[in-house]
Amino acid sequence: MKNSNPNILIIYTGGTIGMIKNPNTGVLDTFNWEHLLKHIPELNEFEYNISACQFNTPLDSSDIMPKHWMQMTKIICDNYHKFDGFVILHGTDTMAYTASALSFMLQNINKPVVLTGSQLPIGVIRTDGKENIINAVEFAAARDLEGKPIVREVAVCFGQYLYRGNRTTKCSADNFNAFIAYNDEPLAVAGVEISYNIKHLLRTLENNHFTPHFNMNPSVIAITLFPGIKPQIVKNVFMDPEIEGIVLRTFGSGNAPKQEWLINSIKEANDKGKIIVNITQCQRGLVEMERYQTGYQLFQAGVVNGKDMTVECAVTKLMFLLAQHRKPEEVRKMMAIPLAGEMTV
Repeated sequence: MKNSNPNILIIYTGGTIGMIKNPNTGVLDTFNWEHLLKHIPELNEFEYNISACQFNTPLDSSDIMPKHWMQMTKIICDNYHKFDGFVILHGTDTMAYTASALSFMLQNINKPVVLTGSQLPIGVIRTDGKENIINAVEFAAARDLEGKPIVREVAVCFGQYLYRGNRTTKCSADNFNAFIAYNDEPLAVAGVEISYNIKHLLRTLENNHFTPHFNMNPSVIAITLFPGIKPQIVKNVFMDPEIEGIVLRTFGSGNAPKQEWLINSIKEANDKGKIIVNITQCQRGLVEMERYQTGYQLFQAGVVNGKDMTVECAVTKLMFLLAQHRKPEEVRKMMAIPLAGEMTV
């Protein structure tokens, strides 16, 4: 195994990276995998065994739903023992949601799953897709001196950086450096040489076996607080019987208005078994509800400290935990601790 060439599976789900301009309308239409290979002949120069599969209908990432995360999970599960690494080509708009979801659904994965995409279609002269795919394949194929994958988690590759998937956010709609992990270090940087942040990479314990999960509960909503938000709107959301989990995007280090209606709504929702998680609207930093009274009131009302989780991560983690049919107390407990390196401790 140490001397064999890595087997890499590329999973094409759709997105800008696989689109081509329609000569008649000028609109970008989805194309196919052969189109990608035509524009990246360098893939044939790697000493890797590269295979590919694709969704029957390539999707714009705005159309990606939990059922498609399950589909990706199944593809990886079905091919887990055939390949050494996986690259998922995905639209950029919801890539951070998919990467976060897969980090929980692919529990204890011991191989690389690298998501990438592009801001410009692969057939455009200035496309960023070519570099992104080449880097992603290299990250997925990299092995240490013992022949084990260097990366053993779900990650996002964009530009020269490799980030932990559940720490990423799309930060630009028109810049090639479209993704960032505001509160985390890169896992690797592709310069003249590829430099790996070995101490920061996740490592699964030897006795923890890969366990895929195929269910997600989308009965979750994210609410952003702002000055003047109407109490009745918040109350209606909190009391909606269809909602089981709420991500509350608060001010600063986890602060909210000192309003009786808000605290009462939170307490009532908690009593009904709903899970409320506090994350900050700030791009950098984390929730510390004990710092100010405006945050401590939420802690006293039973709100879970989401620390520095991104909104993409908090939403998908709630979906994942709620789908496991756990008691509310257990979900609250697990939301507050890292399951896949998704928060700073």
